[in-house]
Amino acid sequence: MGAAGTNGLGILYGGRVLAGLGIGALSNLTPIYISELSPPAIRGRLVGFYEVGWQVGGLVGFWINYAVNKTMAPSQSQWLIPFGVQLIPGGLLMIGMLFCDESPRWLIFNGQREKGVKILSRLRNLPLDHVYLREEIAQIDQAVDDLANSIGLGFMAPFREIMRNKNIQWRLFLSGSLFFWQNASGINAINYYSPTAFKSMGVSGTNASLFSTGIFGVVKTAVTFIWILFMIDYLGRRSLLLWGAVGGSISLWIVGGYLAAVNPTGSETNNSGSSAGDKAAVAFFYIYTVCYGVSWSGTPWVVTSEISDQNIRTFAQAFAAANNWFWNFIVARFTPQMFSTMKYGVWFFFAALQLLAVPFVYFLLPETKAVPLEQMDMLFSKDLRPWKAHKVVMDDIRGSEVQSRVALQGEEDDKPGTAHVDGV
Repeated sequence: MGAAGTNGLGILYGGRVLAGLGIGALSNLTPIYISELSPPAIRGRLVGFYEVGWQVGGLVGFWINYAVNKTMAPSQSQWLIPFGVQLIPGGLLMIGMLFCDESPRWLIFNGQREKGVKILSRLRNLPLDHVYLREEIAQIDQAVDDLANSIGLGFMAPFREIMRNKNIQWRLFLSGSLFFWQNASGINAINYYSPTAFKSMGVSGTNASLFSTGIFGVVKTAVTFIWILFMIDYLGRRSLLLWGAVGGSISLWIVGGYLAAVNPTGSETNNSGSSAGDKAAVAFFYIYTVCYGVSWSGTPWVVTSEISDQNIRTFAQAFAAANNWFWNFIVARFTPQMFSTMKYGVWFFFAALQLLAVPFVYFLLPETKAVPLEQMDMLFSKDLRPWKAHKVVMDDIRGSEVQSRVALQGEEDDKPGTAHVDGV
């Protein structure tokens, strides 16, 4: 309410700075928090709910803007309503966090083992003496001991380790690069300037462009639900990133090729993208959206929340999130100039970058599906090739789990009063 012609925009700018600080913190901490709470088998789906919330929020926000644009005359109220609605999810988040437990892994790593174990027991809905829970706690305890003996658990220890440990530096590079490639897909160029993008495909008129943008948001949100429920923990991270980049690239080559051949925006007879060619271009654009939605939309957030050790995970995720917002800014800053100077070449540019993401993922990024957080170091061993690492590590983990369960069961059998039955 304070931002108006008489008062200037200082209050608005100040509010956006505060909102940016909050969003920056949330984009860093939320994936970590969920990852540390999650069982390995469904960690991708649970962390993926972060991306679902992101997409649903963006979709609701767009249609609120569309509604006030269609139904209200230009006025201060027209922009105050979308701003005010943002208070609802922010307030719900603040209230909800009052009832959330601290991460049990963080507690155990910070000397509050008893509290952390109790919270983990409650989250898993298992008694403290259950073999699965004892096995998970043993892995966390082992990770604490390993880090205490190698890196150290003090505040400055992770920073010193980052400076000298090339393995950690490599994982930071992978985390940051994933968000470069995510933005190189062109998605944020379209998110911020979708009316311009649709206009280049022959969709003219403000309402037609806005409606097409709304459908774009609906498609993204719908496929995000498919990604989280049926794909991320079944197909794995690498496969989704590889095939998403290939499918998205092919789609954008077709869109760019059509625009280069026909130039629908220069046609005198074109009206709101009604020709068969224009509709085909828009259809392939939506196919690109599907390919992106089931791959590069949320998968980088899942991977970056998983691949770092406990005592540097917060720093690593902050580094990844900073890369996301940096490349997001670069794309948003230069997209208008790109559309005005490159024309259809914009689509070729992003299509080519998506193709370049394929060898990056295949040769450099190991699969992280179902690997416990405490065993992530094994994936990045110098002796393992990224495209083979997952199978080797999972075979090793399964063998260790069998031995651990046999040992734990032996401890149970050796307790006084435990009945032993031959053959059982």
